[in-house]
Amino acid sequence: MDRVRTLAVVGAGAVGLAVAWRCAVAGWSVTLFDPAAGSGASWVAGGMLAPLSEGWPGEERVLEFGAASLARWPEFAERIRVETGVEVFVAEQTLTVALDSADAADLRTVADWVGGHGHELRVLDRAGVRALEPTLSRTVRAGLLAPTEPAIDNRRLLDALRTACGSAGVELRAESVEDIDALPHDQIVLAAGAASPRLWPRLPVRPVKGEILRLRHRPGAAPPPDRVIRARVHGRPVYLVPRASGIVVGATQYEAGFDATVTVAGVRDLIADAEAIVPGIGEYELAESSVGFRPSSPDNLPLIGRLTDRLVVATGHGRNGMLTVPLTVDAVSSLLAGEVLDDAKVADPQRFSALSAPSLSSAGGIR
Repeated sequence: MDRVRTLAVVGAGAVGLAVAWRCAVAGWSVTLFDPAAGSGASWVAGGMLAPLSEGWPGEERVLEFGAASLARWPEFAERIRVETGVEVFVAEQTLTVALDSADAADLRTVADWVGGHGHELRVLDRAGVRALEPTLSRTVRAGLLAPTEPAIDNRRLLDALRTACGSAGVELRAESVEDIDALPHDQIVLAAGAASPRLWPRLPVRPVKGEILRLRHRPGAAPPPDRVIRARVHGRPVYLVPRASGIVVGATQYEAGFDATVTVAGVRDLIADAEAIVPGIGEYELAESSVGFRPSSPDNLPLIGRLTDRLVVATGHGRNGMLTVPLTVDAVSSLLAGEVLDDAKVADPQRFSALSAPSLSSAGGIR
């Protein structure tokens, strides 16, 4: 009888949980290490799946990678629903709106460029926007509808993945990993988000701080939009993602290391910018303010690939962590089977020449 292969997954955000679940189902004996499973950036996220709306000329590889993962989401979500009974989708479409002529011109640029790559986006005039979302401000001039870009409830996803891991026999250890070399497993997946460089110091991944708000609907207040609403206000990007209980509003963006402080200025700007788009949110309850650290790479693509014969990395997903979970899981599963997934080749970490192997035992631990 063949010996069961052992796998250690370091980091239990959405990527780590999903990898652990998929590999356990495939027959691996999986141990998942994280002192606070299901927390971090995955817990704070808004849940947008918007590679098309965020497309911009010159970022072909980012668009292709995001679109390939978006195409995998329906099957991935259905597997979660069948396994756990949890429906993760909370919106079916994304609407990006413009408040001035310059932003409206940018929407047309995005529509033309993304459309030229075979994806559907629709430019709407003022009347078209209000016909879809009547609670939006009358100052909105134009919109860009992405009919195939949904959103998920990231916290539902995390809860469902933890349930699926338990059902599949994943062993969850609430422990920090101090030394990858010391793990006795046959294979290891490093999926610790922005903390990953603590175990592999040359990973070109940095934390980008983001503040995010959760607003709870109150009786008598205007209902949340049906779609994800994205905009730029005073040069700052803002998004509103519907939830059963209200709206998620995000997100600021700072190069501030691991500073977990929610600032007055950040909350002020998010509320002011969101209210410029949906005036009725002033009547909502401010239920939560929190900070997450996007694990960002220099080229806005994740790092998914082999670092050694025993170690696979899956990090650097930036602002697209939720979007790219299905493709990341497929890519890691292929690597563990000795293959490379075509759609994930652009994420090969060896594109960064500085990734020649350091001594892992000299690195600091994940906490």
